Amino acid sequence: MKKEKVLCIYKPDLPASWRQETSIVPIDIDSFIRTCSKAGFRFMDRQQAENDISHKQIIPYIVIQTHDLEKTAIYNRKGSEKRLHDLWSVGIGGHINPCDLAGMNDSFQTVLMAGMQRELNEELELRPDNEASHFSGIISEDVTEVGKVHLGAVFRILTDSPEQFKPGSELFRFRWEQTKNLHRFNLELWSKLALKLISL
Repeated sequence: MKKEKVLCIYKPDLPASWRQETSIVPIDIDSFIRTCSKAGFRFMDRQQAENDISHKQIIPYIVIQTHDLEKTAIYNRKGSEKRLHDLWSVGIGGHINPCDLAGMNDSFQTVLMAGMQRELNEELELRPDNEASHFSGIISEDVTEVGKVHLGAVFRILTDSPEQFKPGSELFRFRWEQTKNLHRFNLELWSKLALKLISL
């Protein structure tokens, strides 16, 4: 695992509804930011954070669908997180790092949005620049080893131009799949939770 620092929140300071065995919480962006700001955040060494179940690493998790919701972008995991290999994912995203801070006094909102945009820029070589991401809520689970130490901030991009998305090397076997057929794939648990969240 490469040496990096990642944004974390002390788990007991998060609402109980976010700390269930599986949590699917539709919430508006202002409430999410207010709650996380009140809880406070810090950057921890990732190697430490991956083994510390008292903290949740905050992960922007972006789902891309066509406006009619008939198609969803999906890819096969083969990146640095070996515990997710061979699973399919509908979520693009990753850790928030100190590089996402413009200054030491940046707000949680500023670092969250900067981290999300950086992840999109890293994972997608090309994408339309006029399609905004919209916050849907949070997902969390304590079922898998990965889930125990992460919390997903779910965003969604709705597009009329799926052909304009060009994946980077991390998005292995990237494709557009009929949303109604996603249950046929061996999806990671977070993808299942995110799909439930955005359908609420």
